Amino acid sequence: MRIDIPHPWPRTEADAIAIQDRLRALVDRAGPGPQDPRLVAGLDVAYAEGSDRVAAAVVVLDARTLEVVERATAVGEATFPYVPGLFAFRELPVLVEALSRLQTVPELLLCDGQGLAHPRRFGLACHLGVLTGIPAAGVAKTTFVGGYDAAALDPRRGAGAPLVDAGETVGRALRTRDGVKPVYVSTGHGIDLDTACRHVLALAPKYRLPQTTRLADRLSRDVLRAHATG
Repeated sequence: MRIDIPHPWPRTEADAIAIQDRLRALVDRAGPGPQDPRLVAGLDVAYAEGSDRVAAAVVVLDARTLEVVERATAVGEATFPYVPGLFAFRELPVLVEALSRLQTVPELLLCDGQGLAHPRRFGLACHLGVLTGIPAAGVAKTTFVGGYDAAALDPRRGAGAPLVDAGETVGRALRTRDGVKPVYVSTGHGIDLDTACRHVLALAPKYRLPQTTRLADRLSRDVLRAHATG
């Protein structure tokens, strides 16, 4: 698939913030997104210990069977420093490279990161959605901004609680397994929160994390390990 990047990759914090501020206006918050997608992609990255080498993995699944349809990877060096709220710029170049190697075009992107649950309401899932034009959402293991009423969150699978930051609902704490810590879903682009959560639940029939995230995480680590030993 072809992805046109409308900006150079930034070198400074000011440049990165300016890009986020400019592209934020292009985010489609209304959705509703794909209601019955056939192809859903999971995206994740792995970092080499003690270096800036990063491996990106994209795994496309058949949403109905959870069978792998296609995989794509890329390895590179993160050139942007670690700055809270700008972490996407360390990952986007290799993620875009991996996505561009896909022969199929997924109908939904689920990334290991944030969407609207971001200080400037423009996390990795928002950026990926705007760049690709594909509906995207973030499924994070931990919160970045915002909080939720943990005491009010039902322990049963499928329960959710609003993730709220500065009075705005930016995502949802979503229980994917009975009695297990929730994941944190936030919309990125072109999909509403209810639809995103419904897809995350469908993609997580057995484990806390959706199968998209689990397979992309495993593949990125395998590729990084193979690159280091190769």
